[in-house]
Amino acid sequence: MRELDRMRPPDEARAIIDRTIRKLPPEMVRLDEAAWRVLAADLVALEDHPPFAASTMDGYAVFADDSSPWREVIGEQNAGNVIDAEVTDGYTVRIMTGAPVPRGADAVVPVEATELAEDHVVIHQEDVQPGANIRPIGSDVRKGDLVLPAGTILGPAEVGLAANMGFNPVMVSRRPRVSVLSTGDELVEPGEPLGPGQIRDSNRFSLCAALQAEGCEIAFSGQGPDNRDELEAFLRRRMATDDVVITSGGVSMGDLDLIKAILFDAPDIDVHFRRLYLKPGKPLNFATCGNALIFGLPGNPVSSLVTFEVFIRPTLRQMMGAREIDRPRPPVILEHEVQASDRIEYQRGIVSVNDEGRLVARNSGKQQSSRLASFVGTNALLVIPPRESPYAAGESVRAMMLAAPFARP
Repeated sequence: MRELDRMRPPDEARAIIDRTIRKLPPEMVRLDEAAWRVLAADLVALEDHPPFAASTMDGYAVFADDSSPWREVIGEQNAGNVIDAEVTDGYTVRIMTGAPVPRGADAVVPVEATELAEDHVVIHQEDVQPGANIRPIGSDVRKGDLVLPAGTILGPAEVGLAANMGFNPVMVSRRPRVSVLSTGDELVEPGEPLGPGQIRDSNRFSLCAALQAEGCEIAFSGQGPDNRDELEAFLRRRMATDDVVITSGGVSMGDLDLIKAILFDAPDIDVHFRRLYLKPGKPLNFATCGNALIFGLPGNPVSSLVTFEVFIRPTLRQMMGAREIDRPRPPVILEHEVQASDRIEYQRGIVSVNDEGRLVARNSGKQQSSRLASFVGTNALLVIPPRESPYAAGESVRAMMLAAPFARP
């Protein structure tokens, strides 16, 4: 048997792909354009935060050791408006949440613990402690602290923290440039009527949605005919400019499976594997040409999405230098019997938390690779190792989590 004809386990295939990955170069982007990008350099605090002692409540700034309940109000301190006032015995400043604490004050009494009488305020709170209701300088972040490490994906909280600390622009990894091509004369665009023997092109739209969720730049998305010369010309153009080229269909054993033929016949394209011990997704092709990575995905809709999750998503994240590469795979307890295969199988599943707080799982029903509807409403891929006998209810398997576990109603 030729080495390329050997069926490879998924872990071996992942290792082969990992050896071909090149990290994408960095670029500077404005913070308002940085959402879901991957940081390419550490963000180290250039200043303390907060940069001043700030009130955490609306109330009155006081000198804590002043025992008199009556204080004369000598001003009002709002956020962003610093007044020239000093708090001493017998005096106070009205202060708002987030405003700088005036000189001399070392505590804030909440407004609900006071009573205003003309230009005086009565403090009803006894035993005011120094530091009460005040955020000290640098209590959130100290100058020199690591704010966000390289490889962080910039979600809403991370973007907000970067803004809070004054970082704009920020250095991020360039977006992967990816092309997606569906092959087959039988494919029809969504919205167009179906003719005899035709099906709608769903794979390209599913894959593009998955790529957008990973922050990729989709350089091209389109259909290609079952014509070898035209298909090879397209692939050549895309491989010359893109980081990743994804094709859907044309990689099985039939005479019209042209992607496989093009990849194998071209002397400048290195085919690394073409078959896996995987269900669904057995006829996955992976090749490289120059710096371009080429994934020839199966044409079945579920196979296409499963192979994206198992192989392409982690590849894209490694290219961008993300710290979190793989989805979580916690152990889950099966709620019903699950049939096993002679290959490792990724079954569409639903993971929830039972009354005892344990993760339990069930699959979404029939697992044919053509049933894209079986993916809808799921939050996991159940990883079913190969064996001859079924997995019984109560046995444990791993679940690749696509979303958070559901709570029981």
